[in-house]
Amino acid sequence: MDSRIALIGIIVENTESVEQLNALLHNYSQYIIGRMGIPYREKKINIISVAIDAPQDKINALSGKIGRLKGITAKTVYSNIGGN
Repeated sequence: MDSRIALIGIIVENTESVEQLNALLHNYSQYIIGRMGIPYREKKINIISVAIDAPQDKINALSGKIGRLKGITAKTVYSNIGGN
């Protein structure tokens, strides 16, 4: 199956959901190229970006599961260039 390169932008407003978020990211770790987290202390949120190279259905599944976590928002942007 063809893979796509994408970036998932995640905003964490509820730190109680971080454990679930980390578990999801661990489950998809074989597809993750890298991730960066930025704590925005003044606003009491965390901003995370996850670069991923995976089949589109896997990217959609991960983004959807993240977006269903309480107090967490996720949006995905896709590259026009395919992955592997």
